[in-house]
Amino acid sequence: MDGATPHKIEVRDLTKSFGSVEALKGASLYARPGEVTAIVGDNGAGKSTLIKCLAGYHAPDSGEVLMDGEPVRFASPLAARHAGIETVYQDLALADQLTVWQNIFLNRELTRGVPPFRTSRRAEMRRQAHELVSGLAVNVPGVTKTVKRLSGGQRQAVAIARAVMWSNQFVIMDEPTAALGLRETAQVEDLIRRIVDAGTTVLIISHNFEQVMRLSQQVWVMRGGRVVNGERTSDVTGVELVAQVTGASTFA
Repeated sequence: MDGATPHKIEVRDLTKSFGSVEALKGASLYARPGEVTAIVGDNGAGKSTLIKCLAGYHAPDSGEVLMDGEPVRFASPLAARHAGIETVYQDLALADQLTVWQNIFLNRELTRGVPPFRTSRRAEMRRQAHELVSGLAVNVPGVTKTVKRLSGGQRQAVAIARAVMWSNQFVIMDEPTAALGLRETAQVEDLIRRIVDAGTTVLIISHNFEQVMRLSQQVWVMRGGRVVNGERTSDVTGVELVAQVTGASTFA
């Protein structure tokens, strides 16, 4: 830990193997509170495995994860969500036939009454979803619109808004703008900045080095299952990041 404030998330010497394949080989990194932290690396570097360990999809073989300075271990994605970790994957996991508000509350619906006489609090969910979308200035036409009618950028915004709805602590984003055009990318990046300004810590995986330079305050480079370097983004250039990812530059 650097300084007196605990890191929002800290990973220490994480290892994970799948049969004979070592996906993580003692990876260590951290994310400071209220910042955007980026992880870069080629395919197979271990990025996805690492975030799946943080999100509760994989149990690491060894090493530890700390949240706010306290060791945590998640037996499932639900356990990670209960601890305040939300993940936005590339496929977004949105239900196209449902509305924006239904997607935001999917599997977390508000109800009243006692089983088996529980009823859905639809008006309350619509109200909360509207307040969330309005407060984040999310560029969607309305919370009663079906997701299938939204653009790629609007869909990504809904996925991010859903994550923020359920955690204002720590949100992981896997390639948040990979399938978007320039205008929609700018809108999503602006949304990320707003949620960070509101106090949420964000960890992004991105192959877009220009995006990493624009958004992040800290960047970590992974290669071959290891974290080979970490720097404040202001202290590194995009060209240097490329060299670190490819192995053209190495560090002690």
